[in-house]
Amino acid sequence: METLKHECGVAMIRLLKPLSYYQEKYGTWRYGLNKLYLLMEKQHNRGQEGAGLACVKLNVAPGEEFMFRERASGSSAIEEIFKNIATKFKEEEQHYNSVHEIEQHLPYAGELYMGHLRYSTTGKRGLSYVHPFMRRNNWRAKNLCFCANFNLTNVDEVFDIMSEKGQHPRMVADTFLLLEQLGHRLDRESERCFEDAKRKGLTDQAITNYIEKHINVANILKEAAPSWDGGYVICGLTGSGELFSMRDPWGIRPAFWYKDDEVLVIASERPVIQTTFDLDVHDVHEMLPGQAILMTKDGNFRTEQVLEPKNFSGCSFERIYFSRGSDADIYQERKELGKQLVLPILRAIDGDIDNSVLSYIPNTAEASYMGLVAGFNEMNNELKYERIQSLIDDVTIDPKTREEELRHLLNHSVRAEKIAWKDIKMRTFITEGNSRNDLAAHVYDVTYGCVRPNTDNLIVIDDSIVRGTTLRESIIRILSRLHPKRIVIVSSAPQVRYPDYYGIDMPHLNELIAFKAAVALLKERGEEHRLDDIYAKCKAQEKLAKEDIQTYVTDVYAGFSDEEISKKIVELLRPEGIDTEVHIVYQSLEGLHRAIPNFPGDWYFSGHFPTPGGRKRLNQAFIDYYENSYSK
Repeated sequence: METLKHECGVAMIRLLKPLSYYQEKYGTWRYGLNKLYLLMEKQHNRGQEGAGLACVKLNVAPGEEFMFRERASGSSAIEEIFKNIATKFKEEEQHYNSVHEIEQHLPYAGELYMGHLRYSTTGKRGLSYVHPFMRRNNWRAKNLCFCANFNLTNVDEVFDIMSEKGQHPRMVADTFLLLEQLGHRLDRESERCFEDAKRKGLTDQAITNYIEKHINVANILKEAAPSWDGGYVICGLTGSGELFSMRDPWGIRPAFWYKDDEVLVIASERPVIQTTFDLDVHDVHEMLPGQAILMTKDGNFRTEQVLEPKNFSGCSFERIYFSRGSDADIYQERKELGKQLVLPILRAIDGDIDNSVLSYIPNTAEASYMGLVAGFNEMNNELKYERIQSLIDDVTIDPKTREEELRHLLNHSVRAEKIAWKDIKMRTFITEGNSRNDLAAHVYDVTYGCVRPNTDNLIVIDDSIVRGTTLRESIIRILSRLHPKRIVIVSSAPQVRYPDYYGIDMPHLNELIAFKAAVALLKERGEEHRLDDIYAKCKAQEKLAKEDIQTYVTDVYAGFSDEEISKKIVELLRPEGIDTEVHIVYQSLEGLHRAIPNFPGDWYFSGHFPTPGGRKRLNQAFIDYYENSYSK
């Protein structure tokens, strides 16, 4: 499978005791930092372009730094930032005689930690784009550190809202805009508290203390969040010790939290919290759509509904591919995705179980493969039961014959083998042209001797098929070396027909193999005028507000069955010189929702985008395709 990149992962820790408590109980005052490292490393799957860390110290004297940040780019960024912090500790820790002095003076020895893993979905890369982002001020309460797992679809609208208020954002990018927008609201909230303090007759330091004690981050979020369209989990720390996190009202992006009397923790995935803190699955809570997690400087914790929940659209691709398969529910869902494919695979192999081998494309498809094998075994057991029952009931069968057939039935099983192996990433920089393609084709290898040439069907399951380039350039070619009777490529996900605009680095329309297949079918049948009609409808809506836009791009697929598109995909992906019969079997939308009933977000499969901004972006994507890539 060609790797899809997820947008981000987040992790936050708020220590609720002094550092000396953790030193005494766990043998180290670095307890919070160590736990943050684990949370980030176990979410490495969510972003390998860069990583960042922020820390806020409470109760430090004026003149002492209270907010720290470390960032690095590249796939080894987590290791780099923690190594840099460890180096600082080694250089400076020796100068302090107690944990109390460390707590007061040593950088990164704080009570609030925030970590972020990044993969860009905008093409903007480099250290300056790595989270967390910081907004500095001489007043502690006005300092803000921010990171997010998100993608906004209406950046231009947010920019206009801010500009109308007189702000001058430096960049038209969602992260920069949200930092400035939240920072502006933080200033206003601080000023509200300042005026309250003055009315109470407070002066000087007493005013500062009042502000830091009465800042209400929920007010900030309630002012800013209504303008956001997209999928997001935002996280933030203020210089005075406020912590907050919020999930989008559609529940598109995931977030989980846990709290006891020692720590509050927030992360993008449930099992990483379980493993890091040795918790049961029921100990960890899911952040609700539109909900914020809030904790004050004094450690007062609360949840607050910032935005009214919308039509729940939890991302099903999180369940299929992105989130860790060690999650209790996700593991079962992926197995069920495999089970749902038994009947369509049987049709593809003409019911010939005896001459078929089941396998998978490593590595993320293992759980669905196990479900597929279990599904075939259940079906096989039903067939065996029926045959055994008939043997028992048939009194005319010779006892010896009956015994021989019973033994044969009891030993009969579905053949399952590890056929495909993924080698280390091939470095093709020393070659070019056809030789580069030849090296790329060897990313995978196969187990020889498990498939009977020209007799066995070879069935391999993958989690999804998006562009299809890896199938064409590597997988089909390498599998054909075993000379199976037919190759059946199975996708545990439905056909990916539309890009994503909520944080997944999903390709443009013209890169999606399902979209290419539909366009090819339209051309074959002389129906290209349908593309002209769709373009005209999209173009007519180009200036409309996002709330008024209707989706017409789904009409590209109108009139074609899933099977017709799958057959055309096979034609487009078949490598030259490969004569083996090839089939592609996709999960159905119905099968997807049976396997994952509680996460209905399926817009990349169905075109049913949950937010107005997503629908507007889809229309614009078709306009861009038609004007820049479509050739009649």
